Amino acid sequence: MHNKDSKRQCSKIEVRTKLNRIIFFVRLGTKNNQIVQVKLKMSKMKTIHSFSEQATELLILSTSLDPKDVFKLFSVCNICNLVKNFYSLDFSEQEKIQLDYELQHYELDVVKAPDFQNLSTLAELCQKLTETGKSNIYPLIDRLIRLVLTLPVTTATTERAFSAMKIIKTRFRNKMEDEFLADCMIVYIEKEIASKFTSEMIIDDFSSMKHRRASLKISKS
Repeated sequence: MHNKDSKRQCSKIEVRTKLNRIIFFVRLGTKNNQIVQVKLKMSKMKTIHSFSEQATELLILSTSLDPKDVFKLFSVCNICNLVKNFYSLDFSEQEKIQLDYELQHYELDVVKAPDFQNLSTLAELCQKLTETGKSNIYPLIDRLIRLVLTLPVTTATTERAFSAMKIIKTRFRNKMEDEFLADCMIVYIEKEIASKFTSEMIIDDFSSMKHRRASLKISKS
């Protein structure tokens, strides 16, 4: 029973991690491009499936902090479950107990305070807590709000990365290794940033890594 709970907890933490940063791990050790494409499709389907229940639960519980409509969705129980199920590594056991009491005072103080009645987003709430100094009175709630704000709002990044993989990993590049593929994908996805790098900048950076017998820089005469 303990192992089941541990596995479930690890699974939920993994979902939360996936939502905060997209991690791609694809095995490309086959010469048959069709098999690679099938594996990529299966990998994508599994990722979407793993997001369904737990990611939905994460987003639903997160809305309990939303100040929209005068904190209509506020729930002490849901917020405690949010920390217990998805942010257990960010709070100690003592802090989890303390959070329950902090939320009860927060409900009487902040939720019903006139200054907080017209807020509509979590970002505005976080800013207002800082401005009024209540972030120091409710440090655990402030920490949780900041953690929730790091969640991406869409899966556009995921879709863009899979599209990039389809373009980069062609049948002419079926022997490309994982590390090189990951590097190519970063350059392709972040092309706006990569376009700002010049050849001279790259040469200078490569040259400064270690001392070389021959100079990589072309001397200007």
